[in-house]
Amino acid sequence: MADTVTTIAAQPEPIAIDLARTALVIIDMQRDFLLPGGFGETLGNDVAQLQRVVGPLADLLAAARAADLMVIHTREGHLPDLSDCPPAKLNRGAPSKRIGDPGAFGRILIRGEYGHDIIDELAPMAGEVVIDKPGKGAFYATELAAVLAERGITQLLVTGVTTEVCVHTTTREANDRGFECVVVSDCVGSYFPEFQRVGLEMIAAQGGIFGWTAASGELIAALTDHSATAPSSAAS
Repeated sequence: MADTVTTIAAQPEPIAIDLARTALVIIDMQRDFLLPGGFGETLGNDVAQLQRVVGPLADLLAAARAADLMVIHTREGHLPDLSDCPPAKLNRGAPSKRIGDPGAFGRILIRGEYGHDIIDELAPMAGEVVIDKPGKGAFYATELAAVLAERGITQLLVTGVTTEVCVHTTTREANDRGFECVVVSDCVGSYFPEFQRVGLEMIAAQGGIFGWTAASGELIAALTDHSATAPSSAAS
């Protein structure tokens, strides 16, 4: 049996990752957030900042699939009647568009609408888990904890958008539940470059208060090595 433990360079220090107990979590890479004309852009954001994540994340996803790593996708969104969207979220500030309003890709952040779904470049494959979440964190009001427990997962590679909101919230939730989290620095994105920088620094501060940060190249190399040494499923 191939060794599933590998050590990668990370901040604040190298971390040993057991690939047999690790899942790749891809947070909210949805059309409403990333595409021109979508909800993110209607709020005045530069969606090109998030689109920088797509290429590195697609490469990491391909390596994870080749290594047979568990892959989990999340989508932030709500029921059509908005019964799971609290007023504090629905009525915040004075954005030009609100959740549930008509948008360029259907009703904004409503489950089943085109804009709510994941961009084509990162579309889930058959067998990959898709978690629909009503909040910022992927554990709140979802089945994620049960899914991870069933597979014996103890470590998470956290990717997606946005760094300071849903990525941070999910990482903090996971940390409180005992998971070791590696936030993949070039596979998370923010509309605001300063938030991106500070958000990553906060994860690894004080000796890794919420987890580790690492570049995708480190993880892709580890996953590729594992794929090359793992026994073929077709072998007799």
